Amino acid sequence: MTGRPATPHPIPYQGSKRRLADAILAHAPARVHRFIEPFAGSAALSLAAAARDVAATYCIADRLDALARLWRAIIDRPAPTADAYERLWQAQHRDARAHYGAVRARFNRTGDPVALLYLLARCVKNAVRFNAGGEFNQAADHRRAGMRPDRMRREIARASQLLRRRAEVAAADYADLLADAGPRDLVYLDPPYQGVSRTRDPRYVAPLDLDRFVAELDRLNRRRVPFLVSFDGSSGDRTYGPPLPAALRLRRVLLPAGRSSQATLAGRVAHTVESLYVSPALR
Repeated sequence: MTGRPATPHPIPYQGSKRRLADAILAHAPARVHRFIEPFAGSAALSLAAAARDVAATYCIADRLDALARLWRAIIDRPAPTADAYERLWQAQHRDARAHYGAVRARFNRTGDPVALLYLLARCVKNAVRFNAGGEFNQAADHRRAGMRPDRMRREIARASQLLRRRAEVAAADYADLLADAGPRDLVYLDPPYQGVSRTRDPRYVAPLDLDRFVAELDRLNRRRVPFLVSFDGSSGDRTYGPPLPAALRLRRVLLPAGRSSQATLAGRVAHTVESLYVSPALR
């Protein structure tokens, strides 16, 4: 035990690497100039790195503009953001189903970032899903009410304390962030996995072009930029796509990620293993 407080986690997000953060950061330098997380989502690794004071500055980015704006609100306006979430959370008790539908429609119409936070807290498996028209279409999980406002307020406040005045937030394509990375930085990439981004239900606002992604990793290697990639793995007998190409010279580390919640819901027991790829610049 280190005695360090638990890392805050204000945005519930399926696929978050919160529980694997220690194992992932074990492969990172003790100190870098800038920590860059281009597929931020819940920004679990940026928060964990900030709690350990790994970098002087942090760059959190996501293609989903509302998510980037939510991170700006959490970092720069924690109290008003928590207040707005509490109003949405309290209003659901009159008619939870109708309220969720109304908030989802409002988000799809306006892109309100706090509406997105409420939807993520209440939706099935905390999983962001979009239809072909780019609308959030995930259903509510009516077995629970979502993160309580008092806890959400604490999580938001602590995340703001960690990142305020030393984090920039961008709504950007990951390649734009990578183009600016240098040898003194550390890039952490957690893109949509092949097993869920090449299906009829793409789930994500922007599916991953694997060939383009591999080319960007190659460019990082050529510039000697240190990076870590969480990508694919297995759950029981099911694997999610082939390994990244050997030509990239990445070291692959298998990280146990616990029991699969999806298998548990189906009445099966399956253990998930995630792949972490370590760049040559970190060896």
